[in-house]
Amino acid sequence: MIAENLERYLLAIPKAELHVHLEGSIQPATLLILAQRNGVDLPVHTIEDVQKWFIFRDFNHFIEIYLDITRCLRTIEDYELIAYEFGANMARQNIRYAEVTFSPSTHRYALGIPHDTYFAGLTQGRERARAEFGVEIRWVFDIVRNVEDEARNRELADYVTSVAIEGKDDGVVALGLGGAEIGYPPERFARWFERAREAGLHSAPHAGETVGPTSVWGALRVLAAERLGHGVRAIEDPALVEYLAEQHIPLELCPTSNVCLGIYANAAEHPFPRLYSAGVPVTINSDDPPLFNTDLNTEVKLLVDPFNFDIETVNHIVLNGVRHNFLPLEEKQVMEATFSAEMARLRQVYGL
Repeated sequence: MIAENLERYLLAIPKAELHVHLEGSIQPATLLILAQRNGVDLPVHTIEDVQKWFIFRDFNHFIEIYLDITRCLRTIEDYELIAYEFGANMARQNIRYAEVTFSPSTHRYALGIPHDTYFAGLTQGRERARAEFGVEIRWVFDIVRNVEDEARNRELADYVTSVAIEGKDDGVVALGLGGAEIGYPPERFARWFERAREAGLHSAPHAGETVGPTSVWGALRVLAAERLGHGVRAIEDPALVEYLAEQHIPLELCPTSNVCLGIYANAAEHPFPRLYSAGVPVTINSDDPPLFNTDLNTEVKLLVDPFNFDIETVNHIVLNGVRHNFLPLEEKQVMEATFSAEMARLRQVYGL
């Protein structure tokens, strides 16, 4: 149990989130609205049905449901709605800044949605959220790695890299790599990450979630990863853990996601504390909040129970979300100073 004042403090402190998927953040009620207005026949029809539907057998089952969700998006207004509602949910949790992953090729090629449609909607939603809630959203456009046909794989990777570069003055900060890891190592995507880095984008691939340390090493050596999505299974290789600590490579850790997808049996077995103790820069994130029945505030509370960090360590980990984001250095420094001052004030308010 977490003491009441400490729990209130954790909810109130300012936060930044670095690993969260926009498509996986659509709330059940909104999903049903989108499905109805776009004539999409989902296998569920009530919020309770959706919540039961979001209980996954395994990672591939999760991907199937994820694709069913994206089929409900069709218009500029749809994309504006999900970006705007994401910003509203940020504000409710005192999340001031988020780098949000989005998969352009799924929308363009699997759903036939033109770039001008989805990106206009994302931009309008992002701008509305900023104006109304004072939150800032930036984008990580990710390549979906698990495309079996090699020619198709190249086509989709070319597309994502191109639109990511095109959008770098309109909120896109990094190129990512998502989808099923097994059978699709980072090395296959070297050319696109090189192109993105040369254009001024950051490198933030998923690695080390459903595949172990070899995937993380590949992302570091071949994709020049500056930050790793998940990366949690680096714990299986002491030399890799030491390297991440020495090189200050941050991990975007998502404990509840890892438990829901069977990477770990429960939160108490998660290696988050061991990675932190080894000196690896770690951040706390929600991944796909409604799909895992969580949110960032719930994840932050895990830092106290079961991970048993004291308040100074919790603050340090939360501030890592600022220190390791992809904003310019001066903006990060201002944000960190602002967050730190507010944390100090809130500690006094709650007598901590």
